[in-house]
Amino acid sequence: MDKLDGRGAVVVGGGSGIGRGIALGLAGEGMRVLVADIDAENAGAVRDEIARSGGDARAARVDATDSDSVAKLATAAADDLDRVHVFVNTVGVLTDAAVTTSSEQVWAWFVEFHLMAAVRMVEAFLPLLRAHDDGAHIVLTSSMAGMVALPAEQTGGMNTGVYTVLKHAVVGYGDMLRHDLTPEGIGVSVLCPGAVATSLVSTTARHRPERFGGPMSDPMAGRTLPPGMMPPGMMPIEALGPIVVRGIRANRPYIFTHPEMQDVVRARQQQVLDDFEFSAET
Repeated sequence: MDKLDGRGAVVVGGGSGIGRGIALGLAGEGMRVLVADIDAENAGAVRDEIARSGGDARAARVDATDSDSVAKLATAAADDLDRVHVFVNTVGVLTDAAVTTSSEQVWAWFVEFHLMAAVRMVEAFLPLLRAHDDGAHIVLTSSMAGMVALPAEQTGGMNTGVYTVLKHAVVGYGDMLRHDLTPEGIGVSVLCPGAVATSLVSTTARHRPERFGGPMSDPMAGRTLPPGMMPPGMMPIEALGPIVVRGIRANRPYIFTHPEMQDVVRARQQQVLDDFEFSAET
């Protein structure tokens, strides 16, 4: 989908982090952006940031785990944007959660925020994407954890076990969604970012619903960096938007932010091929 200028986009989770980066990138291409987030204040701040740069944006609060809230967002998008051409979902959570020790409650929390939030959002917005013949595109946010499975010593000491399982699920969902929607002219990309400077760990702790245990203490509290600085090796979120825009224009199945991760993915794929060869041995 090459033409973006003047068209409508909805970015769920757009109030901070990766969502904010994508919202800024789409607005920079001249899209009219609806920034939606569970934190209405953050959504409004990104809307204002886009407006100060001469862009066209509006903001809304949405709880991606609540079907009624999602339906209201879809209605607002239809009213405010008229036509929706790009839909982006960046909802997710991240905390230390090993597959061997996590409770069913933790598993349910991750399933709800990673997989079911994406399914719920796509179900609500597909009618709007299908309502015109101008072309449309969906971006679902997975992670490099959707491509590889890394031990804690390679992820900064955090056990990303449950997170990794659910990010693999998002990749599978995106793949099947692409198969189903390609005949309709609707593109689907799965975004698999590497290390990006986000506040996901903090927002995860702050917004955990009561049914999953309620808000947690922020593990990042007290960890500050000098103004203008970011953790070593982290991509600034402002750099993310143009990468996603390029992937949308080219209708790529996957959008990657860190080409240096190729060797890790290649090693995983080679392991699969080696096991095929082993299984074929007689």
